Amino acid sequence: MQVTHPKTFISPLAIGEVNRQVQTILSLFYVADDSAEVTAQLMTLLEAYPTRGKQIHDANIVATMLAYGIDTLVTFSMDDFRRFDERIALLNPAP
Repeated sequence: MQVTHPKTFISPLAIGEVNRQVQTILSLFYVADDSAEVTAQLMTLLEAYPTRGKQIHDANIVATMLAYGIDTLVTFSMDDFRRFDERIALLNPAP
């Protein structure tokens, strides 16, 4: 986790604090975990939308959304997901 990395943050979080924050998130949100269906969706997306390198992380997010029936992605990184806009809706939270 990046929040524990001293080269990323001046004051990285201790694992105990990370655990507390993760538990809070889990109590507030439903987490769409990786599954065989997510992998199948990812393979389908990679065939339909040629993707390489770090872009595969974006495709995996979309695959997870499709596997769980999530239709809208709220992101500041609109350009990273535009190629999938026929499959998901994109929403920029910026005013």
